[in-house]
Amino acid sequence: MFIDRTEILLKAGNGGNGAVSFHREKYIMAGGPDGGDGGDGGSVVFVADKNINTLIDFKYKRKYLAENGENGSINNMSGKSGGDITVRVPLGTVIRDKETQKVVADLFYDGEKQVILRGGRGGKGNARFAKPTRQAPEFSQHGVKTEEIKVVLELKTIADVGLVGFPNVGKSTLLSVLTNARPKIANYHFTTLSPNLGVVKYFDDSFVIADIPGLIEGASDGAGLGHNFLRHIERVRLIVHLVDIGGSEGRDPYEDFKIINRELKGYSEILAKKPQIVAANKADLLTDETTVARFEKKIKKKVVKLSAATHSGLEELLKAVYDELKKIPDVQPMEVDARFYDDLGTGDGFEILVDEKGVYEVVGGLVKRLERNVSLDNDESFRYFQRVLRDKGVIDKLIEAGVTDGDTVIVGDIEFDFVS
Repeated sequence: MFIDRTEILLKAGNGGNGAVSFHREKYIMAGGPDGGDGGDGGSVVFVADKNINTLIDFKYKRKYLAENGENGSINNMSGKSGGDITVRVPLGTVIRDKETQKVVADLFYDGEKQVILRGGRGGKGNARFAKPTRQAPEFSQHGVKTEEIKVVLELKTIADVGLVGFPNVGKSTLLSVLTNARPKIANYHFTTLSPNLGVVKYFDDSFVIADIPGLIEGASDGAGLGHNFLRHIERVRLIVHLVDIGGSEGRDPYEDFKIINRELKGYSEILAKKPQIVAANKADLLTDETTVARFEKKIKKKVVKLSAATHSGLEELLKAVYDELKKIPDVQPMEVDARFYDDLGTGDGFEILVDEKGVYEVVGGLVKRLERNVSLDNDESFRYFQRVLRDKGVIDKLIEAGVTDGDTVIVGDIEFDFVS
């Protein structure tokens, strides 16, 4: 089964908490703080693998979770870092954040690695907070807690040339005679349900050609498997547009040509502007030798006349494709927002949300930082919490939002009654 689009859930490992501990040893009355740091959480790493050609594995496994870091311990012992989780995908896999649809990675080259979600940092143990004026800190730092993220995986075929046309115009046959590829070939529509790739050797050079499954009218609106098929043409440098000039299906090749180009434009202006070579296949079935000339006149483009079945016209087509490819730059990976997930929930920004019950909630990057650094069981830590709320303007913003004495305020996991 060929699958080229799916959704999965990812989560990097949480960072371990720092420890609160004091050195205890015989004959030592008051040992100093020796709480160790928590270990870092594992990251989610994607790797492009040329030996994989479908996203089928993600149909059966939807969650990918990295290991959490371990908590720190006594005697300045740091917690063990969590192990990364490696996810292998086909070349050409694009990863989008489901909520924002931002592209966060494009796995383009074999062996390419991308860290999609970084593990949470481990928290500092209380030994890290000791200083001359605070020799026995009774608090530590929590590790960073990571969030579950849903992503969309899309497979976009990486090829130099894409064969497009209506079903049963001979794309698979042409691919099989030009390359060593062995696609399924039969005389009925939609024999091909997934892109097939083959490598064409031409003198000392080569290029990759893809047989894109047959498009139909309405494909750009999702008719048939339109969006699935059109996605694979986005990366090609050159389109070879095949028409059935022999009329074996009883259709007008000129109307077919217009419909396919209309669908390409309907899906994307980029597809509509890609250079095309028009190939009139099944010419061996022609009874009127002027058919190709009339077709050329209608579309106002030169047409390569060929028959994939009898192998006539193949050399002319290969030369036309090769000459055109020399003028077109190589395809490049998509632009990505590589730091999108790194930037989530960071910084000192915040906003005030008020629900219908009059509860005030502070959210944003500042809250994430406070959650790590505040322990409600420690007076010194809680005073730090109050000082940050005041210094960062949270208290002023709460008052502007209408908070009054006795109203409930929520900051992360901390809930308290407001007192002016």
